[in-house]
Amino acid sequence: MIRFEDVSVTYDGAAEPAVRGVDFEVPEGELVLLVGPSGVGKSTVLGAVSGLVPHFTGGTLRGRVTVAGRDTRTHRPRELADVVGTVGQDPLAHFVTDTVEDELAYGMESLGLAPEVMRRRVEETLDLLGLAGLRDRPIATLSGGQRQRVAIGSVLTPHPRVLVLDEPTSALDPAAAEEVLAVLQRLVHDLGTTVLMAEHRLERVVQYADKVALLPAPGAAPLLGTPAEMMAVSPVYPPVVDLGRLAGWCPLPLTVRDARRRADGLRDRLTGRDTPTDAAPTRTTPPDVTPTDAAPAATAPAPPPRAARRLFRRAPEQPAPPTAAEVRSLTVRRAGVDALRHVDLTVAPGETVALMGRNGAGKSTLLSALVGLVAPSAGSVQVGGAVPHRTPPRELVRRVGLVPQEPRDLLYADTVGAECTAADRDAGAAPGTCRALVSELLPGIGDDTHPRDLSEGQRLALALAVVLAARPPLLLLDEPTRGLDYAAKARLVTVVRGLAADGHAIVLATHDVELAAEIAHRVVLLADGEVIADGPTAGIVVSSPSFAPQVTKILAPQSWLTVAQVREALA
Repeated sequence: MIRFEDVSVTYDGAAEPAVRGVDFEVPEGELVLLVGPSGVGKSTVLGAVSGLVPHFTGGTLRGRVTVAGRDTRTHRPRELADVVGTVGQDPLAHFVTDTVEDELAYGMESLGLAPEVMRRRVEETLDLLGLAGLRDRPIATLSGGQRQRVAIGSVLTPHPRVLVLDEPTSALDPAAAEEVLAVLQRLVHDLGTTVLMAEHRLERVVQYADKVALLPAPGAAPLLGTPAEMMAVSPVYPPVVDLGRLAGWCPLPLTVRDARRRADGLRDRLTGRDTPTDAAPTRTTPPDVTPTDAAPAATAPAPPPRAARRLFRRAPEQPAPPTAAEVRSLTVRRAGVDALRHVDLTVAPGETVALMGRNGAGKSTLLSALVGLVAPSAGSVQVGGAVPHRTPPRELVRRVGLVPQEPRDLLYADTVGAECTAADRDAGAAPGTCRALVSELLPGIGDDTHPRDLSEGQRLALALAVVLAARPPLLLLDEPTRGLDYAAKARLVTVVRGLAADGHAIVLATHDVELAAEIAHRVVLLADGEVIADGPTAGIVVSSPSFAPQVTKILAPQSWLTVAQVREALA
Protein backbone atom coordinates (compact mmCIF):
# COMPACT_ATOMS: atom_id res chain seq x y z
CA MET A 1 0.00 0.00 0.00
CA ILE A 2 2.88 2.38 0.88
CA ARG A 3 6.24 1.93 -0.81
CA PHE A 4 9.45 3.88 -0.14
CA GLU A 5 12.18 3.35 -2.72
CA ASP A 6 15.59 4.69 -1.63
CA VAL A 7 14.06 7.97 -0.50
CA SER A 8 16.06 10.95 0.76
CA VAL A 9 14.79 14.44 1.55
CA THR A 10 16.95 17.57 1.70
CA TYR A 11 15.34 20.82 2.82
CA ASP A 12 16.30 24.14 1.28
CA GLY A 13 19.44 25.53 2.86
CA ALA A 14 20.31 22.27 4.66
CA ALA A 15 23.79 20.82 4.26
CA GLU A 16 22.67 17.22 4.79
CA PRO A 17 19.48 15.28 4.02
CA ALA A 18 16.88 15.14 6.79
CA VAL A 19 16.42 11.46 5.95
CA ARG A 20 18.24 9.17 3.56
CA GLY A 21 18.10 5.55 2.47
CA VAL A 22 14.42 5.08 3.36
CA ASP A 23 13.47 1.85 1.62
CA PHE A 24 10.65 -0.27 3.00
CA GLU A 25 7.05 -1.23 2.32
CA VAL A 26 3.91 -1.04 4.44
CA PRO A 27 1.47 -3.74 3.27
CA GLU A 28 -2.26 -3.15 3.14
CA GLY A 29 -4.01 -3.71 6.48
CA GLU A 30 -0.94 -3.34 8.71
CA LEU A 31 -0.05 -0.88 11.46
CA VAL A 32 3.60 0.15 11.23
CA LEU A 33 5.08 2.22 14.06
CA LEU A 34 7.81 4.71 13.17
CA VAL A 35 10.18 5.21 16.11
CA GLY A 36 13.45 6.95 16.84
CA PRO A 37 14.92 9.85 18.81
CA SER A 38 13.78 13.43 18.22
CA GLY A 39 15.23 15.02 15.11
CA VAL A 40 15.84 11.85 13.07
CA GLY A 41 13.21 12.70 10.45
CA LYS A 42 10.08 10.81 11.48
CA SER A 43 7.75 13.70 10.58
CA THR A 44 9.55 14.04 7.25
CA VAL A 45 8.90 10.39 6.42
CA LEU A 46 5.23 10.79 7.32
CA GLY A 47 4.95 13.97 5.27
CA ALA A 48 6.34 12.19 2.22
CA VAL A 49 3.38 9.77 2.30
CA SER A 50 0.74 12.51 2.24
CA GLY A 51 2.61 14.60 -0.34
CA LEU A 52 3.17 17.50 2.08
CA VAL A 53 6.86 16.75 1.60
CA PRO A 54 8.02 18.29 -0.69
CA HIS A 55 4.93 20.00 -2.21
CA PHE A 56 4.17 22.07 0.90
CA THR A 57 7.45 22.08 2.85
CA GLY A 58 9.77 22.63 -0.12
CA GLY A 59 13.08 20.88 -0.48
CA THR A 60 14.19 18.04 -2.73
CA LEU A 61 12.85 14.49 -2.57
CA ARG A 62 14.98 11.84 -4.26
CA GLY A 63 13.77 8.32 -4.81
CA ARG A 64 10.10 7.39 -5.02
CA VAL A 65 7.12 7.18 -2.67
CA THR A 66 3.94 5.51 -3.89
CA VAL A 67 0.61 5.25 -2.07
CA ALA A 68 -1.97 2.90 -3.54
CA GLY A 69 0.03 3.09 -6.79
CA ARG A 70 0.10 6.91 -6.89
CA ASP A 71 3.50 8.59 -7.05
CA THR A 72 3.60 11.43 -4.50
CA ARG A 73 6.05 13.35 -6.69
CA THR A 74 3.41 13.79 -9.37
CA HIS A 75 0.32 13.80 -7.13
CA ARG A 76 -0.16 16.81 -4.90
CA PRO A 77 -1.77 16.44 -1.42
CA ARG A 78 -5.25 17.32 -2.70
CA GLU A 79 -4.95 14.53 -5.29
CA LEU A 80 -4.18 12.04 -2.51
CA ALA A 81 -6.90 13.24 -0.12
CA ASP A 82 -9.33 10.44 -1.03
CA VAL A 83 -6.70 7.84 -0.16
CA VAL A 84 -4.61 9.34 2.68
CA GLY A 85 -5.84 10.87 5.92
CA THR A 86 -3.24 12.80 7.93
CA VAL A 87 -3.13 14.08 11.53
CA GLY A 88 -0.06 16.10 12.45
CA GLN A 89 1.43 17.02 15.81
CA ASP A 90 -0.62 20.23 16.01
CA PRO A 91 -4.37 19.52 15.73
CA LEU A 92 -5.19 23.24 15.57
CA ALA A 93 -3.42 23.45 12.22
CA HIS A 94 -6.00 21.04 10.72
CA PHE A 95 -9.23 22.67 11.78
CA VAL A 96 -11.28 24.51 9.17
CA THR A 97 -14.71 24.89 10.82
CA ASP A 98 -15.92 26.18 14.19
CA THR A 99 -17.77 23.25 15.78
CA VAL A 100 -17.05 19.58 16.36
CA GLU A 101 -19.83 18.19 14.13
CA ASP A 102 -19.00 20.54 11.26
CA GLU A 103 -15.32 19.57 11.45
CA LEU A 104 -16.14 15.87 11.26
CA ALA A 105 -18.27 16.49 8.15
CA TYR A 106 -15.91 18.86 6.32
CA GLY A 107 -13.64 16.25 4.74
CA MET A 108 -16.61 14.31 3.36
CA GLU A 109 -18.14 17.50 1.95
CA SER A 110 -14.87 18.19 0.12
CA LEU A 111 -15.08 14.73 -1.46
CA GLY A 112 -18.72 15.23 -2.48
CA LEU A 113 -20.27 12.41 -0.45
CA ALA A 114 -24.04 12.16 -0.18
CA PRO A 115 -25.65 13.88 2.84
CA GLU A 116 -27.14 10.64 4.20
CA VAL A 117 -23.71 8.97 4.07
CA MET A 118 -22.14 11.95 5.81
CA ARG A 119 -24.74 11.90 8.60
CA ARG A 120 -24.25 8.19 9.27
CA ARG A 121 -20.45 8.44 9.37
CA VAL A 122 -20.50 11.49 11.66
CA GLU A 123 -22.68 9.61 14.16
CA GLU A 124 -20.45 6.53 13.98
CA THR A 125 -17.32 8.60 14.60
CA LEU A 126 -18.88 10.56 17.48
CA ASP A 127 -19.61 7.24 19.19
CA LEU A 128 -16.27 5.62 18.34
CA LEU A 129 -14.21 8.44 19.86
CA GLY A 130 -16.51 9.39 22.73
CA LEU A 131 -17.33 12.79 21.24
CA ALA A 132 -21.14 12.61 21.24
CA GLY A 133 -21.41 14.98 24.19
CA LEU A 134 -19.24 17.55 22.38
CA ARG A 135 -20.93 17.56 18.96
CA ASP A 136 -22.20 21.17 19.21
CA ARG A 137 -19.24 22.58 21.15
CA PRO A 138 -17.07 25.28 19.54
CA ILE A 139 -13.63 23.82 18.91
CA ALA A 140 -12.05 26.86 20.58
CA THR A 141 -13.57 25.79 23.92
CA LEU A 142 -12.21 22.23 23.87
CA SER A 143 -9.24 20.95 25.87
CA GLY A 144 -6.08 19.90 24.07
CA GLY A 145 -6.97 16.20 24.28
CA GLN A 146 -10.51 16.79 23.06
CA ARG A 147 -9.16 18.69 20.07
CA GLN A 148 -6.83 15.82 19.30
CA ARG A 149 -9.74 13.36 19.24
CA VAL A 150 -11.69 15.68 16.93
CA ALA A 151 -8.68 15.91 14.59
CA ILE A 152 -8.44 12.12 14.46
CA GLY A 153 -12.19 11.84 13.90
CA SER A 154 -12.09 14.33 11.03
CA VAL A 155 -9.75 12.05 9.05
CA LEU A 156 -11.68 8.88 9.91
CA THR A 157 -15.04 10.01 8.51
CA PRO A 158 -13.95 10.00 4.80
CA HIS A 159 -12.82 6.34 5.31
CA PRO A 160 -9.32 6.73 3.84
CA ARG A 161 -7.40 3.60 2.91
CA VAL A 162 -4.24 4.96 4.55
CA LEU A 163 -3.87 6.83 7.86
CA VAL A 164 -0.72 8.84 8.63
CA LEU A 165 -0.59 9.86 12.29
CA ASP A 166 2.08 11.98 13.99
CA GLU A 167 1.94 11.69 17.80
CA PRO A 168 -1.79 10.85 17.86
CA THR A 169 -1.99 10.19 21.62
CA SER A 170 0.34 12.92 22.88
CA ALA A 171 -2.44 15.04 24.43
CA LEU A 172 -4.77 12.20 25.43
CA ASP A 173 -5.39 10.85 28.92
CA PRO A 174 -4.64 7.12 29.33
CA ALA A 175 -8.25 5.98 28.88
CA ALA A 176 -8.82 8.16 25.80
CA ALA A 177 -5.53 6.95 24.29
CA GLU A 178 -6.64 3.34 24.72
CA GLU A 179 -9.97 4.15 23.03
CA VAL A 180 -8.25 5.77 20.05
CA LEU A 181 -5.77 2.91 19.69
CA ALA A 182 -8.60 0.36 19.94
CA VAL A 183 -10.37 2.18 17.09
CA LEU A 184 -7.21 2.12 14.97
CA GLN A 185 -6.75 -1.59 15.65
CA ARG A 186 -10.35 -2.25 14.64
CA LEU A 187 -9.84 -0.33 11.38
CA VAL A 188 -6.69 -2.31 10.63
CA HIS A 189 -8.10 -5.73 11.49
CA ASP A 190 -11.68 -5.39 10.26
CA LEU A 191 -11.48 -2.93 7.35
CA GLY A 192 -7.90 -3.45 6.13
CA THR A 193 -6.89 0.19 6.73
CA THR A 194 -3.14 0.81 6.52
CA VAL A 195 -1.66 2.89 9.33
CA LEU A 196 1.77 4.52 9.52
CA MET A 197 2.22 6.20 12.89
CA ALA A 198 4.98 8.00 14.77
CA GLU A 199 4.67 8.12 18.56
CA HIS A 200 7.11 8.89 21.38
CA ARG A 201 5.00 7.28 24.11
CA LEU A 202 5.93 3.75 23.15
CA GLU A 203 4.47 2.32 26.36
CA ARG A 204 1.06 3.08 24.86
CA VAL A 205 1.41 1.84 21.30
CA VAL A 206 4.23 -0.63 20.70
CA GLN A 207 2.09 -3.69 21.49
CA TYR A 208 -0.40 -2.72 18.76
CA ALA A 209 2.18 -2.57 15.95
CA ASP A 210 2.58 -5.27 13.33
CA LYS A 211 6.02 -3.93 12.42
CA VAL A 212 8.35 -1.22 13.74
CA ALA A 213 10.41 0.99 11.44
CA LEU A 214 13.35 2.30 13.48
CA LEU A 215 15.24 5.45 12.52
CA PRO A 216 18.21 5.01 14.87
CA ALA A 217 20.02 8.30 14.20
CA PRO A 218 19.91 11.36 11.90
CA GLY A 219 20.78 10.33 8.36
CA ALA A 220 20.77 6.61 9.17
CA ALA A 221 18.74 4.22 7.03
CA PRO A 222 15.68 2.80 8.81
CA LEU A 223 15.52 -0.74 10.13
CA LEU A 224 12.30 -2.74 9.80
CA GLY A 225 11.32 -5.68 11.97
CA THR A 226 8.95 -7.01 14.57
CA PRO A 227 8.40 -4.86 17.68
CA ALA A 228 10.42 -7.26 19.86
CA GLU A 229 13.35 -7.28 17.42
CA MET A 230 13.45 -3.49 17.13
CA MET A 231 13.06 -2.82 20.87
CA ALA A 232 16.12 -4.98 21.50
CA VAL A 233 18.31 -2.55 19.51
CA SER A 234 16.38 0.73 19.72
CA PRO A 235 17.90 3.75 21.47
CA VAL A 236 14.36 4.66 22.61
CA TYR A 237 12.21 2.17 24.50
CA PRO A 238 9.34 2.15 27.01
CA PRO A 239 9.71 1.36 30.74
CA VAL A 240 8.51 -2.23 30.29
CA VAL A 241 11.42 -2.86 27.90
CA ASP A 242 13.85 -0.99 30.18
CA LEU A 243 12.77 -3.20 33.10
CA GLY A 244 13.13 -6.29 30.90
CA ARG A 245 16.67 -5.28 29.99
CA LEU A 246 17.51 -4.70 33.66
CA ALA A 247 16.09 -8.09 34.67
CA GLY A 248 17.73 -9.89 31.75
CA TRP A 249 14.47 -11.20 30.28
CA CYS A 250 14.64 -12.67 26.78
CA PRO A 251 12.71 -12.11 24.65
CA LEU A 252 11.90 -8.65 25.91
CA PRO A 253 8.29 -8.12 27.00
CA LEU A 254 6.22 -5.49 25.20
CA THR A 255 3.16 -5.48 27.45
CA VAL A 256 2.52 -5.31 31.18
CA ARG A 257 0.83 -8.70 30.96
CA ASP A 258 3.90 -10.38 29.44
CA ALA A 259 6.18 -8.74 31.99
CA ARG A 260 4.02 -9.77 34.98
CA ARG A 261 4.26 -13.39 33.90
CA ARG A 262 8.05 -13.19 34.23
CA ALA A 263 8.29 -10.91 37.25
CA ASP A 264 8.19 -13.44 40.10
CA GLY A 265 11.96 -13.73 40.29
CA LEU A 266 12.42 -9.97 40.21
CA ARG A 267 9.82 -9.52 42.96
CA ASP A 268 11.72 -12.06 45.08
CA ARG A 269 14.96 -10.12 44.60
CA LEU A 270 13.20 -6.92 45.69
CA THR A 271 11.47 -8.46 48.71
CA GLY A 272 12.66 -6.87 51.94
CA ARG A 273 14.14 -3.83 50.24
CA ASP A 274 12.74 -0.39 50.93
CA THR A 275 9.98 0.50 48.49
CA PRO A 276 9.23 4.14 47.68
CA THR A 277 6.33 4.20 50.15
CA ASP A 278 8.55 2.80 52.93
CA ALA A 279 11.46 5.15 52.38
CA ALA A 280 11.84 8.30 54.42
CA PRO A 281 10.80 11.46 52.59
CA THR A 282 13.71 13.43 51.18
CA ARG A 283 12.01 16.58 49.93
CA THR A 284 13.31 19.41 52.05
CA THR A 285 10.71 21.69 53.56
CA PRO A 286 11.91 25.30 53.17
CA PRO A 287 13.05 26.79 56.49
CA ASP A 288 10.14 29.23 56.71
CA VAL A 289 7.51 26.52 56.23
CA THR A 290 6.42 24.52 59.25
CA PRO A 291 5.70 20.80 58.86
CA THR A 292 1.96 21.44 59.10
CA ASP A 293 2.19 23.83 56.14
CA ALA A 294 4.04 21.37 53.96
CA ALA A 295 2.43 18.93 51.56
CA PRO A 296 1.92 15.28 52.54
CA ALA A 297 5.19 13.39 52.73
CA ALA A 298 6.35 11.66 49.56
CA THR A 299 9.63 10.34 48.31
CA ALA A 300 11.42 12.97 46.27
CA PRO A 301 13.30 12.09 43.11
CA ALA A 302 17.08 12.00 43.23
CA PRO A 303 18.68 15.45 43.54
CA PRO A 304 19.88 17.04 40.31
CA PRO A 305 23.50 17.68 39.39
CA ARG A 306 25.05 20.55 41.33
CA ALA A 307 25.59 22.55 38.12
CA ALA A 308 21.89 22.42 37.34
CA ARG A 309 21.07 23.62 40.85
CA ARG A 310 23.39 26.60 40.41
CA LEU A 311 21.87 27.45 37.04
CA PHE A 312 18.27 27.50 38.21
CA ARG A 313 18.71 28.96 41.69
CA ARG A 314 16.02 31.51 42.44
CA ALA A 315 17.12 35.10 42.91
CA PRO A 316 18.03 35.69 46.60
CA GLU A 317 16.06 38.94 46.83
CA GLN A 318 12.81 36.95 46.57
CA PRO A 319 12.37 35.12 49.90
CA ALA A 320 10.04 32.15 49.77
CA PRO A 321 6.57 32.80 51.24
CA PRO A 322 4.94 30.16 53.49
CA THR A 323 2.96 28.96 50.47
CA ALA A 324 3.76 29.46 46.81
CA ALA A 325 0.09 29.23 45.80
CA GLU A 326 -3.20 28.90 47.61
CA VAL A 327 -6.58 28.17 46.00
CA ARG A 328 -9.75 28.24 48.07
CA SER A 329 -13.23 27.12 46.91
CA LEU A 330 -12.35 28.09 43.33
CA THR A 331 -15.11 27.97 40.73
CA VAL A 332 -14.49 28.99 37.10
CA ARG A 333 -17.27 29.15 34.52
CA ARG A 334 -16.22 29.24 30.87
CA ALA A 335 -18.54 29.30 27.84
CA GLY A 336 -21.49 28.37 30.03
CA VAL A 337 -19.71 25.35 31.54
CA ASP A 338 -18.35 24.99 35.08
CA ALA A 339 -14.73 24.17 34.23
CA LEU A 340 -13.80 24.12 37.94
CA ARG A 341 -16.01 23.67 40.99
CA HIS A 342 -15.02 24.32 44.63
CA VAL A 343 -11.35 23.49 44.12
CA ASP A 344 -8.94 23.75 47.08
CA LEU A 345 -5.19 23.50 46.53
CA THR A 346 -2.07 24.58 48.43
CA VAL A 347 1.42 24.36 46.96
CA ALA A 348 4.53 24.76 49.11
CA PRO A 349 7.93 26.08 47.95
CA GLY A 350 10.13 23.25 46.72
CA GLU A 351 7.15 21.03 45.94
CA THR A 352 6.27 19.44 42.59
CA VAL A 353 2.55 18.77 42.11
CA ALA A 354 1.14 16.82 39.15
CA LEU A 355 -2.42 17.61 38.05
CA MET A 356 -3.93 14.55 36.40
CA GLY A 357 -7.32 13.50 35.11
CA ARG A 358 -9.17 12.82 31.89
CA ASN A 359 -9.31 15.32 29.02
CA GLY A 360 -11.55 18.25 29.92
CA ALA A 361 -11.25 17.68 33.69
CA GLY A 362 -10.10 21.27 34.29
CA LYS A 363 -6.32 20.94 34.57
CA SER A 364 -5.42 23.70 32.09
CA THR A 365 -8.15 25.94 33.52
CA LEU A 366 -6.62 25.61 36.99
CA LEU A 367 -3.20 26.58 35.61
CA SER A 368 -4.80 29.54 33.81
CA ALA A 369 -6.36 30.69 37.09
CA LEU A 370 -3.00 30.44 38.86
CA VAL A 371 -1.36 32.66 36.23
CA GLY A 372 -4.25 35.14 36.04
CA LEU A 373 -5.50 34.31 32.54
CA VAL A 374 -8.98 33.60 33.89
CA ALA A 375 -10.73 35.25 36.83
CA PRO A 376 -12.54 33.18 39.46
CA SER A 377 -16.32 33.05 39.21
CA ALA A 378 -16.24 32.27 42.93
CA GLY A 379 -13.57 31.56 45.52
CA SER A 380 -10.03 32.94 45.62
CA VAL A 381 -6.56 32.42 44.16
CA GLN A 382 -3.34 33.77 45.66
CA VAL A 383 0.19 33.34 44.32
CA GLY A 384 2.95 34.54 46.60
CA GLY A 385 0.43 36.72 48.43
CA ALA A 386 -0.87 38.37 45.21
CA VAL A 387 -4.15 37.90 43.36
CA PRO A 388 -3.03 36.84 39.85
CA HIS A 389 -5.82 38.32 37.70
CA ARG A 390 -5.48 41.69 39.44
CA THR A 391 -1.68 41.87 39.39
CA PRO A 392 0.09 43.88 36.62
CA PRO A 393 1.83 41.53 34.16
CA ARG A 394 5.31 42.94 34.78
CA GLU A 395 4.95 42.18 38.47
CA LEU A 396 3.20 38.84 37.92
CA VAL A 397 6.01 37.36 35.79
CA ARG A 398 8.28 37.61 38.85
CA ARG A 399 5.82 35.52 40.85
CA VAL A 400 4.53 32.89 38.44
CA GLY A 401 5.36 31.65 34.94
CA LEU A 402 3.38 29.39 32.60
CA VAL A 403 4.70 27.23 29.77
CA PRO A 404 1.49 26.42 27.82
CA GLN A 405 0.59 23.27 25.88
CA GLU A 406 1.78 24.99 22.70
CA PRO A 407 5.17 26.57 23.52
CA ARG A 408 5.00 28.52 20.26
CA ASP A 409 2.31 30.68 21.90
CA LEU A 410 5.14 32.32 23.89
CA LEU A 411 7.52 32.66 20.95
CA TYR A 412 6.97 35.60 18.61
CA ALA A 413 10.44 36.82 17.60
CA ASP A 414 12.26 35.78 14.43
CA THR A 415 15.36 34.38 16.13
CA VAL A 416 16.35 32.64 19.35
CA GLY A 417 18.59 35.60 20.20
CA ALA A 418 15.72 38.07 19.83
CA GLU A 419 13.51 35.90 22.04
CA CYS A 420 16.16 35.92 24.75
CA THR A 421 16.68 39.68 24.53
CA ALA A 422 12.94 40.29 24.83
CA ALA A 423 12.65 37.84 27.74
CA ASP A 424 15.42 39.60 29.70
CA ARG A 425 13.82 42.98 29.04
CA ASP A 426 10.31 41.88 30.03
CA ALA A 427 11.57 40.18 33.18
CA GLY A 428 13.88 43.01 34.20
CA ALA A 429 16.71 40.48 34.26
CA ALA A 430 20.37 41.12 33.52
CA PRO A 431 21.23 40.86 29.80
CA GLY A 432 22.32 37.33 28.95
CA THR A 433 20.18 35.65 31.62
CA CYS A 434 17.87 33.90 29.16
CA ARG A 435 20.73 33.11 26.78
CA ALA A 436 22.58 31.29 29.59
CA LEU A 437 19.50 29.18 30.24
CA VAL A 438 19.16 28.37 26.53
CA SER A 439 22.82 27.36 26.33
CA GLU A 440 22.27 24.87 29.15
CA LEU A 441 18.98 23.49 27.82
CA LEU A 442 19.76 23.68 24.09
CA PRO A 443 23.48 23.26 23.54
CA GLY A 444 24.49 24.00 19.97
CA ILE A 445 21.46 26.18 19.09
CA GLY A 446 22.66 29.50 17.68
CA ASP A 447 21.16 32.94 18.20
CA ASP A 448 20.18 33.19 14.53
CA THR A 449 18.01 30.05 14.57
CA HIS A 450 14.33 30.69 13.92
CA PRO A 451 12.04 29.20 16.62
CA ARG A 452 9.90 27.60 13.89
CA ASP A 453 12.93 25.59 12.78
CA LEU A 454 13.23 23.96 16.21
CA SER A 455 11.71 20.60 17.07
CA GLU A 456 8.79 20.39 19.51
CA GLY A 457 11.16 19.49 22.35
CA GLN A 458 13.54 22.33 21.48
CA ARG A 459 10.68 24.85 21.37
CA LEU A 460 9.60 23.65 24.80
CA ALA A 461 13.11 24.20 26.15
CA LEU A 462 13.25 27.69 24.63
CA ALA A 463 9.85 28.62 26.08
CA LEU A 464 10.98 27.30 29.47
CA ALA A 465 14.11 29.46 29.31
CA VAL A 466 11.99 32.51 28.42
CA VAL A 467 9.75 31.93 31.45
CA LEU A 468 12.66 31.18 33.80
CA ALA A 469 14.42 34.43 32.94
CA ALA A 470 12.20 36.10 35.55
CA ARG A 471 13.05 33.40 38.14
CA PRO A 472 9.38 32.96 39.17
CA PRO A 473 8.95 31.17 42.51
CA LEU A 474 6.00 29.27 40.97
CA LEU A 475 6.39 27.49 37.61
CA LEU A 476 3.41 26.04 35.74
CA LEU A 477 3.86 23.45 32.97
CA ASP A 478 0.95 22.33 30.76
CA GLU A 479 1.60 18.95 29.09
CA PRO A 480 5.38 19.50 29.10
CA THR A 481 6.30 16.17 27.47
CA ARG A 482 4.28 16.52 24.25
CA GLY A 483 6.63 15.75 21.38
CA LEU A 484 9.53 14.73 23.64
CA ASP A 485 11.42 11.48 23.27
CA TYR A 486 12.76 9.68 26.33
CA ALA A 487 16.13 11.46 26.26
CA ALA A 488 14.51 14.90 26.03
CA LYS A 489 12.13 13.94 28.83
CA ALA A 490 15.10 12.94 30.99
CA ARG A 491 16.65 16.41 30.45
CA LEU A 492 13.34 18.01 31.44
CA VAL A 493 13.25 15.87 34.60
CA THR A 494 16.74 17.07 35.52
CA VAL A 495 15.70 20.70 35.07
CA VAL A 496 12.52 20.32 37.13
CA ARG A 497 14.38 18.54 39.92
CA GLY A 498 16.94 21.34 39.99
CA LEU A 499 14.24 23.98 40.26
CA ALA A 500 12.43 22.13 43.04
CA ALA A 501 15.67 21.58 44.95
CA ASP A 502 16.27 25.33 44.92
CA GLY A 503 12.83 26.11 46.33
CA HIS A 504 10.74 26.73 43.23
CA ALA A 505 7.22 25.35 43.43
CA ILE A 506 6.15 23.49 40.31
CA VAL A 507 2.65 22.54 39.18
CA LEU A 508 2.37 20.50 36.01
CA ALA A 509 -0.70 19.27 34.18
CA THR A 510 0.10 15.99 32.50
CA HIS A 511 -1.27 12.74 31.11
CA ASP A 512 2.23 11.25 31.24
CA VAL A 513 2.01 8.89 34.20
CA GLU A 514 5.67 7.96 33.85
CA LEU A 515 6.70 11.62 34.22
CA ALA A 516 4.49 12.05 37.30
CA ALA A 517 6.09 8.97 38.85
CA GLU A 518 9.57 10.39 38.20
CA ILE A 519 9.24 13.91 39.62
CA ALA A 520 5.97 14.60 41.45
CA HIS A 521 5.82 14.76 45.23
CA ARG A 522 2.02 14.95 45.08
CA VAL A 523 -0.65 14.01 42.58
CA VAL A 524 -3.97 15.85 42.40
CA LEU A 525 -6.68 14.03 40.44
CA LEU A 526 -9.40 16.13 38.80
CA ALA A 527 -12.71 14.95 37.35
CA ASP A 528 -15.42 17.18 35.91
CA GLY A 529 -13.80 20.24 37.45
CA GLU A 530 -13.54 18.82 40.99
CA VAL A 531 -10.62 17.48 43.01
CA ILE A 532 -11.30 13.79 43.70
CA ALA A 533 -7.92 12.83 45.19
CA ASP A 534 -4.89 14.70 46.58
CA GLY A 535 -1.94 12.95 48.17
CA PRO A 536 1.60 11.57 47.82
CA THR A 537 2.37 10.25 44.35
CA ALA A 538 2.87 6.64 45.42
CA GLY A 539 -0.37 6.62 47.42
CA ILE A 540 -2.43 7.94 44.50
CA VAL A 541 -1.03 6.15 41.45
CA VAL A 542 -0.37 2.72 42.94
CA SER A 543 -4.08 2.18 43.55
CA SER A 544 -5.19 3.57 40.17
CA PRO A 545 -5.60 1.25 37.16
CA SER A 546 -5.58 4.28 34.82
CA PHE A 547 -2.74 6.36 36.24
CA ALA A 548 -0.33 3.71 37.53
CA PRO A 549 3.01 3.61 35.66
CA GLN A 550 4.10 0.41 33.95
CA VAL A 551 6.59 -0.60 36.66
CA THR A 552 3.90 -0.32 39.32
CA LYS A 553 1.55 -2.58 37.36
CA ILE A 554 4.28 -5.14 36.67
CA LEU A 555 5.62 -5.41 40.24
CA ALA A 556 2.32 -5.11 42.12
CA PRO A 557 1.59 -5.65 44.99
CA GLN A 558 5.00 -4.10 45.68
CA SER A 559 4.88 -0.32 45.33
CA TRP A 560 7.67 0.55 42.91
CA LEU A 561 7.14 3.49 40.56
CA THR A 562 10.10 3.68 38.16
CA VAL A 563 12.86 1.56 36.67
CA ALA A 564 15.40 3.90 38.29
CA GLN A 565 14.06 2.99 41.75
CA VAL A 566 14.32 -0.72 40.97
CA ARG A 567 17.83 -0.32 39.57
CA GLU A 568 18.95 1.55 42.69
CA ALA A 569 17.41 -1.06 44.99
CA LEU A 570 19.22 -3.88 43.17
CA ALA A 571 22.59 -2.10 43.17
